[in-house]
Amino acid sequence: MKALVHDVAQTIPLTLEDIDIFGDDELEERYGLEIPVLFVEGKRIANGRITEEVLRKVLAGRAG
Repeated sequence: MKALVHDVAQTIPLTLEDIDIFGDDELEERYGLEIPVLFVEGKRIANGRITEEVLRKVLAGRAG
């Protein structure tokens, strides 16, 4: 998923924050086996996999 987000970022401006949950008990408890998890503007849009088409649609529809 990370590579896909980086590829899309070449044509759609975005800021990516990559968070490693390992070693953070709260985040491990919250997300566990669901990683990777992708949020856009605080809204969870995917975990595991997302297609480029879906990601582009989500980013196109974001506020601002």
